[in-house]
Amino acid sequence: MLQGIIDEEKLDTFNIPNYFPSPSEVNFEVLEEGSFAIDKLEISEVNWNGRDSWEALDIGSEMSKSFKDEGYNMAQCIRAGTEPLLVCHFGDSVIEEIFERYKNILTDRMSKERTKFINHTLSLTRKP
Repeated sequence: MLQGIIDEEKLDTFNIPNYFPSPSEVNFEVLEEGSFAIDKLEISEVNWNGRDSWEALDIGSEMSKSFKDEGYNMAQCIRAGTEPLLVCHFGDSVIEEIFERYKNILTDRMSKERTKFINHTLSLTRKP
């Protein structure tokens, strides 16, 4: 058992193929494929905490509660997309514990650093 809730063999056989390319990799792949020209390639950062800036967080005990709420919110967002995959592979008996642990990890990270998603926005034109 891994940390008391998941069989190590099941963990070793679970994989969600996910990759986040750099802008240069996106550019290279579009050029390599050859059917499209890039009109625009923009990168934007989205704060996980849903606020525009780190400084917008409250100070003191409110800060602690704010991070807990934000960790919960982010965990629920990820849960919405991944729960069916996790249930299928690990069973539904471990889901609450997995996401409780994940929420705690997120809350900790969000209290120590600026956590962000990086989005690529791409506008292409098909070559004649």
